[in-house]
Amino acid sequence: MDNSKQASVVAIGNFDGVHKGHAALLGYARKIADDAGLPLVVLTFEPHPRQFFKPDGAPFRLTPEKLKEARLKACGVDRVEILDFNAIMASLLAEMFIDMMLVDLLGAKHVVVGADFQFARNRSGTIETLKQDKRFETHAVTLTSFGDTPVSSTRIREALQQGDIEAANAMLGWEWVIEGEVIHGDKRGRELGYPTANIPFGDVFAPAYGIYAVEVNVGDGVWRKGAAAIGIRPMFEVKAPLLEVYLLDFEEDLYGRTLYVRPLSKLRNEEKFETLEALKAQMAKDVAQVRALSV
Repeated sequence: MDNSKQASVVAIGNFDGVHKGHAALLGYARKIADDAGLPLVVLTFEPHPRQFFKPDGAPFRLTPEKLKEARLKACGVDRVEILDFNAIMASLLAEMFIDMMLVDLLGAKHVVVGADFQFARNRSGTIETLKQDKRFETHAVTLTSFGDTPVSSTRIREALQQGDIEAANAMLGWEWVIEGEVIHGDKRGRELGYPTANIPFGDVFAPAYGIYAVEVNVGDGVWRKGAAAIGIRPMFEVKAPLLEVYLLDFEEDLYGRTLYVRPLSKLRNEEKFETLEALKAQMAKDVAQVRALSV
């Protein structure tokens, strides 16, 4: 944490997904910062408060910490201030949070939040709480809509859960990426003629199980076509969801490397085939379908 106090414009939130609604809020905050000649600082939390309060809950993150920070910087943020969300942070009264974090730490002159923003112990702090403090000006930004409903991280997860990558990306305003390190697997893909890079989801949200057309960046900046299986591989009784990626026309060893996988569209659901030969035949059809796509 950078403890050097400097007057700033502060946007507060969890910003999971850094979606279109977040981008609109940050664009509004950027204009205030430019007009006032002040830096724009995002105040966010790690772990996500939901992870703190429900550590055994299902993975839900759209953007892990590094990706979230990169997306925030891409929205024109000058600095990302990440607060450790722990028991002390969770117990702070609204007035203490304002004094310690907004005024003392960041020298806030303007505070920008979403119209549904709540904070501090038991979510007792509201926009009205912020507005009562005259040391800074509070700006509540109207939520951005997609269709008839405001864009939210929850709606994006729901779209992903339905396998609707296109709708999820439309609400995000960018193409969703799954980032992870390739681990050693059971090499079943190689035995079937389609060697795959296996990536665990960790605390990242897993979309609807199935087969997807994807693009893959192996860290060299080049996006390559691929076919990916997301799920539990019903033929092999795997319990934890896994991302298995087959890169077309690529033969390098990927173990231990970090891959960036962009799901483009869902091709079909997971299936349990009667024989391995039937599975291989379907995999060949999946790869042919991906190869025919113009991406």
